[in-house]
Amino acid sequence: MLSRYIPSIESDPFVESVVWHLRLPRILMGIVAGAGLGVSGAVMQGVTRNPLVSPFTVGISSAAAFGASMAIMFGVGYTAAGTYVIILSAFISAIGCGFLVFFISRLKRSSPETMVLAGIALTYFFGSLTAILQFFANEQQLNAMVNWTFGTLSGADWHRLTIVAAAYLLVMPVLVRFSWDLNIMFTGGDEAAKSLGINVARVRNVSLLLSSFITAAIVCFTGIIGFVGLVAPHVARMVLGSDHRFLLLASCIVGAILVIGADLVGRTILAPIIIPIGIVISFVGVPMFLYLMMTRDTGWE
Repeated sequence: MLSRYIPSIESDPFVESVVWHLRLPRILMGIVAGAGLGVSGAVMQGVTRNPLVSPFTVGISSAAAFGASMAIMFGVGYTAAGTYVIILSAFISAIGCGFLVFFISRLKRSSPETMVLAGIALTYFFGSLTAILQFFANEQQLNAMVNWTFGTLSGADWHRLTIVAAAYLLVMPVLVRFSWDLNIMFTGGDEAAKSLGINVARVRNVSLLLSSFITAAIVCFTGIIGFVGLVAPHVARMVLGSDHRFLLLASCIVGAILVIGADLVGRTILAPIIIPIGIVISFVGVPMFLYLMMTRDTGWE
């Protein structure tokens, strides 16, 4: 009887398709990507005790750009499965860079200084390789290479979201388990951590590899989204302090907000033109980075 008085609601198939297959995967991908980059930045800053370190400091972004550019250069991007070949090539290059930093730092007993310097050197190395590919690329290939480095959520779908979310959920529990160790290493340094029985080298190396893994899993699908791993932990630290039990989760939340907010601004500020998310975030990240360099001491405040 009541059904006669309740108006029927008919969904528009087109609107339903846009929401479920375009908008929702894009939003969820932004949340997972921002959370992964945020927690990676917090971990990297903790194990190196350096406020200016982020996952991209160890060369992940440059390596991913080289891998994607190499796939585009050799024409695989124009085949039916070319998109996934580019993604796989970017991921292999990015995670390979993480392992290179790991092995180089092992030669110096996994010191944070060696880790950072090795990452900077590899950043320039992979940047040079990418520049060589761009120099010999034709106009179409060059356009594809440059567009990939801008960073975007436009290609998000349920399949890609599932892969990135699985990588994030696989890594996050291990990083949270290291939160107490990171607190000791962060406040007392390596010597204090060793005196309390913490295997500093293991914590630092595993954290490096896991941060590299989740960052590589994100950027190979989204392109380069810089400065989230740098800015998000600092914002979270200003709100909740430096206790990594809370800082890691807070960095995830701040990173997700930054990515979703930047994507929203990029899609609306000059609509219908969509500004890539990497460009929008850089307008926030670069001033923050310069502010940190000018106001921070060599240690932590």
